[in-house]
Amino acid sequence: MSVQLLVSGEWFTVCEASRLTPGRGIAALLPDGRQVALFLDRAGRVHAIDNRDPFAGAQVLSRGLLGSSAGAPFVASPLLKQRFDLATGRCLDDEDVSVRAYEVRLGRPSSGEAGRMEPRLAESVPAGGA
Repeated sequence: MSVQLLVSGEWFTVCEASRLTPGRGIAALLPDGRQVALFLDRAGRVHAIDNRDPFAGAQVLSRGLLGSSAGAPFVASPLLKQRFDLATGRCLDDEDVSVRAYEVRLGRPSSGEAGRMEPRLAESVPAGGA
């Protein structure tokens, strides 16, 4: 299965789901040059948020520590330790700050075609869904 993100109204194939390890993040480059941080939580749900830590300005959120608060998964920045909700991108430590959260779906195997775009379909899975 491939991990796909909704980017500019189209599904973008990022990588194969087998590249994700529960409790760890990876970074990927989007077509517009932004970086995204992908996470597989211990419940098996895939999440995607911007990789840029808005407090430090560095592309490091994919290296953060995963945890949960009130049952909601978050990543803590490895630099300044602010926590970001993986479903919404909202900073749990500063309500005025957030990062973009992406809608994620698991699609058919990509046959090595990471970076391929396809039109959005109505039966998409919401961010954080599997």
